[in-house]
Amino acid sequence: MSTVRALLERAAGRLAASSDNPLLDSQILLAHVLGRNRSWLYAWPEHAPDASRIAVFEHLVAQRRLGHPVAHLVGGREFWSLCLAVSRDTLIPRPETEHLVETALGLDLPEDAEVLDLGTGSGAIALALASERPRWQVTAVDRSAAALEVARRNAAALGVAGIRLLHSDWFGQLPGDARFDLIVANPPYIAHDDPHLSRGDLRFEPRSALVSGADGLDDIRRIIAGAPGFLRAGGWLWLEHGSDQGEVVTEQLRQRGFGEVGLRRDLAGHLRLSGGRVPIAARDPDSH
Repeated sequence: MSTVRALLERAAGRLAASSDNPLLDSQILLAHVLGRNRSWLYAWPEHAPDASRIAVFEHLVAQRRLGHPVAHLVGGREFWSLCLAVSRDTLIPRPETEHLVETALGLDLPEDAEVLDLGTGSGAIALALASERPRWQVTAVDRSAAALEVARRNAAALGVAGIRLLHSDWFGQLPGDARFDLIVANPPYIAHDDPHLSRGDLRFEPRSALVSGADGLDDIRRIIAGAPGFLRAGGWLWLEHGSDQGEVVTEQLRQRGFGEVGLRRDLAGHLRLSGGRVPIAARDPDSH
C-alpha cells in the first residue's frame, strides 16, 4: 500500500540526484496534490491517497526530476508569508530577497511614503511592503506585460490595496514629475556567460530577468543613474545584487552622489544588498 510515508521516501530517492533538497521537494509536491500543508503529512504518515492522486504526484516528481522548478509545478511560492502565483514569465521569489523587504521596513520613512519597486515580476517585494505598511503608496513596474499580469492576479488574490502596477522599462514610462521616498529593486545581475544559467531553476526562468550584460551590472548602472531624478531629498535606493558585486555597486552609488551608502548581508552571510540616500540638501532634478 502506498502511504504518505512510502510515497515521500520513494520520491526523495528518485530526486536525490537532481535536487538540493529532495525530501522537501517531495513534501511540497505531495501536499499540493492532496490539498494539504506539510504539517498534515507529518501528522498522517500512514494515510493512503487514492490512485488518481498518486498518479498526479508521480507525474510531478518525474517533471521535477527533469529539472522543472517546484514553484512552476505547484504554480506558486511562499514569500514573506504570502502565497504568490508564479509563472515562466516571472522570477521565482527567493528567501534572500526577503532581506530587501526587511531593510525597507526598517527605514525611517513617512507613514504615507511613496515607494517604487522596479522590475516587480510576481509582485513579491511590492506586495510584501504593501501588506506590512497599508498606508504606503506602492508603485510597481515591469517591462514584461505577462509578469505584470501575474502581479495583478497576486494583488487581487491577496486583497492587498495601495499598490499601482505600471508597464515600464525601469523609469521609462514613469511621469517625469514622479517622486518617491524609497526605490527598491531586485534587477537582473548575472553575467551573460555565467555557467549557473544552465543549472537548476535558472534554466526555466526568464533570461531577461536574470542576465544584464557582460558583467551583470548593466541594469544596476541604469537604475543608479536614473534613481536620483525620481527620489525626494532624503530618499533611499536599495538594490539586491550578486554576492561579489557589493564593492562595485557601492562605489557607483557614491559616484552618483548618494550618501549613507551601506552594504547588508543576507541570511546566508553573503553581501547581497547595497543602498544609499539622496542628500537632503542636494538632489539633481534633471538626472532622469
